[in-house]
Amino acid sequence: MRAAALRTPPRTELRTELCTDEREFGRLAEAWGALYRRCGTATPFQSHAWLHSWWLSYGTPGRLRLVLVRDGADLVAAAPLMLVRQPWPALVPLGGSISDFGDVLIEDGERAERATAALADGLATAARTALIDFREVRPGGAVERVYASWRGPRRQVPDSLCLELPAVPMDDLIGRLATAKAQQRVRAKLRKLTTLGVERRAVRPDEVDAALRRLLELHRLQWQGRKVTTEHLQERFAEHLIRSVGPMVRAGDAVVTEFRVDDTVLAVDLTLLSGKLAGGYLYGAHPQLRERKADVATMLLHACAQYTGTGAGGGTGNGTGAGTGGRRVLSLLRGNEPYKHHWRPDPVVNQRFLLARRRTAPLMSAAVCDVAARTRGKKLLDRFAGWRERGGGRP
Repeated sequence: MRAAALRTPPRTELRTELCTDEREFGRLAEAWGALYRRCGTATPFQSHAWLHSWWLSYGTPGRLRLVLVRDGADLVAAAPLMLVRQPWPALVPLGGSISDFGDVLIEDGERAERATAALADGLATAARTALIDFREVRPGGAVERVYASWRGPRRQVPDSLCLELPAVPMDDLIGRLATAKAQQRVRAKLRKLTTLGVERRAVRPDEVDAALRRLLELHRLQWQGRKVTTEHLQERFAEHLIRSVGPMVRAGDAVVTEFRVDDTVLAVDLTLLSGKLAGGYLYGAHPQLRERKADVATMLLHACAQYTGTGAGGGTGNGTGAGTGGRRVLSLLRGNEPYKHHWRPDPVVNQRFLLARRRTAPLMSAAVCDVAARTRGKKLLDRFAGWRERGGGRP
């Protein structure tokens, strides 16, 4: 099924379509990429390479819902969604749990207001009897504009916590540490990496597939016998990563870095890039690095800092120029792991935007109640965990 026209009110003067055909989705690569470059709030998780690859690995046939807004031949807004049936009918962003940020694309500039209005109207028409549920929207995301113009019931609730550092050189990141002693320790760790002969290199586009396979092998090895995100061990995840990252590296939306000792690859890191941020997405490190007293977290952060545009080394070495722009954030992405707090990052909470029509308002109420129940449950579990750490004393 090709893209079908949606009824667009005259106030928008734009054409809105609903695309449900994955082959048509594939053919949107060039137009989608052009829109992506014109949307200042976009993250790598809204790139066509990432989303289309994700759909091929994780999508359910017949559930694709792309709401597209065009001005003549130009694609000026897009909402990459899919229909789910459980726990209630809803349109949710493509990308799922392996994507740290969800959002829509709306081009910047003079057409932005009309494109936003047209996208909101197109979403209302496409939703029919389903709730629209945008999860993991980074503050400042384009969905906020859709939310502001939405004419039906709506709610905004907090979603996952992310931790972010400023896009500054490694020396400035070290300067953020709480004490002079902590700063000295990190500098000693960097000197240790030099002593061990750790060399890093951004791989060429034609080397990306092999480097990612090595990354996944090392990732599996480093987590052997420990609790790990099981999805990262699945073949469908490997297929998605290898299929998507090559085009992203060529476009300057990702960089894959190898870390070698004596010409042997002992670690591989995948950093995702957009106009405003660089974020370390996934890495694999051989246990030998830790056996040699190498601090892997410091090694990775040092490498990631160079892609913020102000860090030492700038550029990816792949000819795309990624990393030489004005990125303002070095994102540690989702998760509140203790090791991240060593760097005194800023907490940033993703947002969840629920959009309903009057007939689907009860679904929105159910979703809000579900969020509240899960939040209360998490607080109880955290209190219980704290009680156990204190030896079973008074919670």
